Amino acid sequence: MNLTPEEKKIGKQNFHEAVGTTRREFLKGIGIAGGAAATAGLGAKYFGYGPKLDDRLRVGIIGTGDEGSVLIGAINPDFIDVVAITDIRPYSRYRAFHGDWYSKGAHSARPGLLRVYKDHMNEAELRKHIKIYENSYTELLDDPNVEAVIIATPLFMHHPMAIAAMRKGKHVLCEKLMGHDVALCKEMALVCDVSKDSNGNPIVMAVGHQRHYSILYDNAVEQIRQGLLGDIHHIRAQWHRDNSPKSDGWKPPLPGEERLTKELGAWKTELTKASSKDIAEWEAKIAQKQAQIDDISDELAQKYGYQAKTIGGRNRPALEELIRWRLWDRTAAGLMAELGSHQLDAASIFISAQEKERGKHVHPLSVVASGIRSIFPEDRDCEDHVYCMFEFPGKGYYKEGDSHEVADPNKKVMVTYSSINGNGFGGYGEIVYGTEGTLVLEQEQDAMLYKGSAASTQIEVTNKGGKPAMDTYETGGGAAVAQAAGGTGPVSRGYREEIEHWAWCIRNPAPEHKPHCTPTVALGDAVLALTANQAMKKQQRIDFKPEWFDPTSNETPDGTTPRKADQVS
Repeated sequence: MNLTPEEKKIGKQNFHEAVGTTRREFLKGIGIAGGAAATAGLGAKYFGYGPKLDDRLRVGIIGTGDEGSVLIGAINPDFIDVVAITDIRPYSRYRAFHGDWYSKGAHSARPGLLRVYKDHMNEAELRKHIKIYENSYTELLDDPNVEAVIIATPLFMHHPMAIAAMRKGKHVLCEKLMGHDVALCKEMALVCDVSKDSNGNPIVMAVGHQRHYSILYDNAVEQIRQGLLGDIHHIRAQWHRDNSPKSDGWKPPLPGEERLTKELGAWKTELTKASSKDIAEWEAKIAQKQAQIDDISDELAQKYGYQAKTIGGRNRPALEELIRWRLWDRTAAGLMAELGSHQLDAASIFISAQEKERGKHVHPLSVVASGIRSIFPEDRDCEDHVYCMFEFPGKGYYKEGDSHEVADPNKKVMVTYSSINGNGFGGYGEIVYGTEGTLVLEQEQDAMLYKGSAASTQIEVTNKGGKPAMDTYETGGGAAVAQAAGGTGPVSRGYREEIEHWAWCIRNPAPEHKPHCTPTVALGDAVLALTANQAMKKQQRIDFKPEWFDPTSNETPDGTTPRKADQVS
C-alpha cells in the first residue's frame, strides 16, 4: 500500500486495460464504465440473479448493533421486507430505526430502517409493520411471519442462534466468523444440510464474508484467471489501524460513563449555535447520545448471560462484556476473527483462481503466527498485534488431477498477514505478487495492476488528513464504497449484493442456486483464522489437515469434537 498518486494512476490504467478483455466490456454494456454512476441492480446484472423479488423475503434481524446496522443499511427493499428485529440493548434498537448520526460516514453506512424504507412507508406505518422483540430472540423465531433471519450478534452467539433458527425452518444469513470454534462451525453446516423450511425446501445459509460479492475483487480474480500475473508466489495482506488507548474503537463507552454526559452537554450547546440547515442533524445526534446514556443496565446484562470478571486487578462488570465483547476470549476471537478472516478469505480466493477447475477451493498447508499486547493496558484478552505466515499450495504443487499427491513441494505460495493497532500507516489491503505482474487492492476502493516484475519502488510518505468513511467502532473500517472496475461510480463493498443473492436463492430453490459463501466455504475461512490463533497460543508451527475443512469429519484444530446433526440443539 502507500503508493504515490503517479503509481496509482499507472496501476489503475493497467487494471482497466486488462479488464477490457472481459468484465470491462460487460460494464460498458450496462452503462457503468465511462464514468456513469453505479446504480441499483448492478449486482443482479453482474452476478446473474434477478433484479428484484415479486414476493419479497420476510426477514427478522437478530442483533442491530454496529454490524447489524451496517447490514440494515445495505438492505434493498425490492428484495427484503424487514418484519421484526430483536436486540437486548435499547440503544441498538434505537439505532436500528434512526441510524447512526455520529458522523456523515457513520450515517451513510448505518442510515437506519426509516431511511431504508422511506419510499415505502412513513415512520408510523413502519413502526406498526416491524415487530420489536426486546427480551429474547426465540420470540422472534416463533413468529410465523419471519421466514429468514440475519444474525449480527457477538461471535459466541452465532452458533446457538443459527441452530435455533434452522430448527425452526428459518433461512439464515450469519455474520462472520461463522462460529466461535471449528467444531461449532461444523455443527452449523451439518444442521443446515438436514434442515428444511416450511415449504419443504432446503435451508439456505450464507455467511458474511462479503468479498465474495465485491465486484472489485471479482474483477481481480478475472485478471488472475487470465494469467496476467503469471504464477502467484506471494501475497502480502495487512490491516493497520491507529486504534490506541486514547482512541480505542473496540472499547466504546458504557452507559454510566461521565464522558457521555459531557458530550451530551457539549452537543446541546452546539445546537443553540447551529444554523437552520444544521439543526435537524444536531437534534438527531443529541437524541442518539441520550439513547446511548439510557442503554441497558448491568443487571440486565447479567440476566442475559453476560459475565463480570476481574482482570488487571479491576472488577469488570457484565455490561462491559456485552458492549465491549470483541475484547474477550469468551465472546470473540480477536483480530484474526474480526479483521484477518476477511483478508485470508481474499488470499484463498486469489490462489484458488489459478486452478483449472472453477469453484475448487485451495486450502493452506501450514501457519506460524505471533500475537503480542504491547500498547493497551491489561484490560482485555485480545492481542494488540498479530503477525502470521501461511504456506499455500501453488500452481504445480500437487500432481494434476490429484488433490493430495505432491508433485513439487517447492511450488508454494507464501501469504503474510499483519494486523496492528496504534499506527494506521498503510491502511488495509492486499498485494498479490506473480511472476508476470503485481496486483494491488487497497481499502476495498482501488485495484491496480502492474505489468512485469519491475514494479516501482518509490514510496511517498504523506498525511492525507482524512478519516475513513466509517469512523466509529465498527469492525470493517475504511470507506463505505468501492470503485467499479472500469468505471467511476460507487459500488457497495458486497453487503448489498450478498443479501440480495441470499434472498434470491431462497425464492428460487435449486441445487445450483447457492450463496457464494456457503457453510462449507465459511468453515474454511474459520479454520484459517482460528488455527492462526492456535499457533499464537502454542507458539509453534501448525500443519493443516484436510479433515479440518470437511464438515463431516470429527477432526478439528483444537481437538474439540463436533456433534452429529441430530444431537445439536
